[in-house]
Amino acid sequence: MLEAPELRWAFIRKIYTILTVQLLMTVAVASVVVSVRPISHFFASTNAGLGLWIFLIILPFILLFPLHYYYQKHPVNLILLGLFTVTISFAVGLSCAFTSAKVILEAAILTAVVVLGLTLYTFWAAKRGHDFSFLGPFLFSAVMVMLVFSLIQVFFPLGKISVMIYGGLGAIVFSGYIVYDTDNLIKRYSYDEYVWASVALYLDIVNLFLSLLTLLRAANN
Repeated sequence: MLEAPELRWAFIRKIYTILTVQLLMTVAVASVVVSVRPISHFFASTNAGLGLWIFLIILPFILLFPLHYYYQKHPVNLILLGLFTVTISFAVGLSCAFTSAKVILEAAILTAVVVLGLTLYTFWAAKRGHDFSFLGPFLFSAVMVMLVFSLIQVFFPLGKISVMIYGGLGAIVFSGYIVYDTDNLIKRYSYDEYVWASVALYLDIVNLFLSLLTLLRAANN
């Protein structure tokens, strides 16, 4: 049975509405963290702040479990999605807190241009019958490589060049994920999976921004 195009477009509009709210929330929370200096100094200069920072990094992964269980239960799913977004936003703010405004602006502009360009390209390609599902295994493997690379960096720092390589690799990988998840949004997500579709695209955009921020910060230093 063929799907009515109007239903799919309504679903896509719903996802991008939720995604827009998530991104605006991220900008708002991150701006508070960056502008209110005592917040960032608390996390950077105290043991309690360091412990809370680690907890905030882990918390989004914890929230994915109830999100998976309640993703069809309104409004619990949206409440959990909001908490997930706030925790990620706080981490983004802390990443930006000790970065120059020039580098943050450059990363934000580049992210916006890349996301818009890749989204338009994916819709154009999908309309002409192109399929990007084959990217899944390659992108997953690349993320695994990045995780191992980041662990190596923690224990054996490799210097500025390696940080730039890591940021550049991350930007390429998450650009690929934007294409892959947008293609899934157009063709594969069911109507009750709007929370997962929003989470996927939101994480793609945030990780692209953080990768570009890492690359530009290392280059600027």
